[in-house]
Amino acid sequence: MPNAPSPHYKYLDPQALDKLKNLSLAARQVVEGFFAGMHKSPHKGFSVEFAEHREYTPGVDPRHIDWRVFGRRDKLYVKQYEEETSMRCYILLDTSASMDYKSESSLTKLEYGSFLAASLSYLLAFQHDAVGLITFDDQVRSQVPPRQGPGHLRVLMEQLEATTIGKETKLGATFHQLAETIKRKSLVVIISDLFDDASELVSGLKHFRHKKHDVIVFQTLDPAELNFPFDDVSRIEDMETGREITSDPRAFRAAYLEEITNFLEDVRGGCNEAQIDHVLTETNISFDTFLGAFLAKRQMTMI
Repeated sequence: MPNAPSPHYKYLDPQALDKLKNLSLAARQVVEGFFAGMHKSPHKGFSVEFAEHREYTPGVDPRHIDWRVFGRRDKLYVKQYEEETSMRCYILLDTSASMDYKSESSLTKLEYGSFLAASLSYLLAFQHDAVGLITFDDQVRSQVPPRQGPGHLRVLMEQLEATTIGKETKLGATFHQLAETIKRKSLVVIISDLFDDASELVSGLKHFRHKKHDVIVFQTLDPAELNFPFDDVSRIEDMETGREITSDPRAFRAAYLEEITNFLEDVRGGCNEAQIDHVLTETNISFDTFLGAFLAKRQMTMI
């Protein structure tokens, strides 16, 4: 992995990336080139887009040497095209109103998800995989198409920093829309609290699998959303709709915990059925610790 990036990127933590560096090479061996960049695309004869120059190394087809660059720099470089990347990845980041929540954690769910998205983008970009970013609430709000290279990383970081909290979400409908939009077989990474009707959102997730995409879901929750430590709360306001619910505190807590447990089981079961990687993370867990553990486990299960 290259040297740590400039710290002026809000969501790139050089110390966190340094902790992940030993996983980057190991993860390159994973099935279908996850974090790979180790083999050329099998597609031949297609119209391709020039991506960047890479320094020539022994074993690379010399027909791709750019002799004009050699004349200027007195060093051999080859042209790399988008079709040569081993993988295309789309990171889908939920920016709906519920993602703005935090209790005792230092980060909102959106901020935590942005750190995850930035770290993944960094790893992919510097391993010459193409990575793109889509933000959404009840519809797609921004879209950066997958590209390669450090220059594209700057575009992704700027988009993350420009992202603001949105409206209520419609996960099922949005996932169906995006599954039809992403044409080429890709890795789709979804970062969301998944707060929507379980059957509808699972249906949307399965649509990605129907289109032959590999799907990873990072369900990002605040710890208070899992254990509901509010014994004296009698009034709850929905962050997305503004609707208020009044109830006896103890009865409400018991009902809530039962509801969230059933919801998580439904989501987890639907993902398992569709062979989707579903991973729950809490915003009080260091994102680099979480991501490092996930990468190591994914590597072991896919080799």
